[in-house]
Amino acid sequence: MSDQPLNTLLTQIRQCRQCANQLPHSPRPVIVATPSARLLIVGQAPGKKVHDSGIPWNDASGRRLRQWLDMDEATFYDSQRVAIMPMGLCYPGKGCSGDLPPRTECAPLWHEPVLAQLPNIELTLLIGQYAQRYYLRDQHQTLTARIESLQAQITLPRQFPLPHPSPRNQLWFKRHPWFEQQLIPRLQQRIQELL
Repeated sequence: MSDQPLNTLLTQIRQCRQCANQLPHSPRPVIVATPSARLLIVGQAPGKKVHDSGIPWNDASGRRLRQWLDMDEATFYDSQRVAIMPMGLCYPGKGCSGDLPPRTECAPLWHEPVLAQLPNIELTLLIGQYAQRYYLRDQHQTLTARIESLQAQITLPRQFPLPHPSPRNQLWFKRHPWFEQQLIPRLQQRIQELL
């Protein structure tokens, strides 16, 4: 399959101005994808540091995520293996207790066309509640319950929910040590097999 349609689509996405009037800065959609990618990371939205650099997960959350995945930067940013597509493609701005939620226009507008151009995805990491609610459609289950349910599964699902690796979630990590002790090693093994 030629990646020309995907390149055209990515150009359109990077030129998107759909919600420009609602953003605190000029739109700068952040997305990485090639048809050969086997792992898809769906996060929330770029933070200010990512907005400034244009590099996804180029912050403290990204460092923790790469630790969880047992991945160096070269592998993580190898678009031939890893696609990165947040729920909101642009930095949404600052709220009272952190960044605002991702803009709701992006996922319905862009996710399906991008996914149609990613035929080799075998594992999708759904990071945070926004990605999980959109893709798993389980509005009533808590993030903790969703992630806890993975412990009983013999085979890991193709859509793997993760808490957001933000330093703001430090308390959650302390309250749920089983996550890093039991689930993360299983996820790391699955990713090693995949990539």
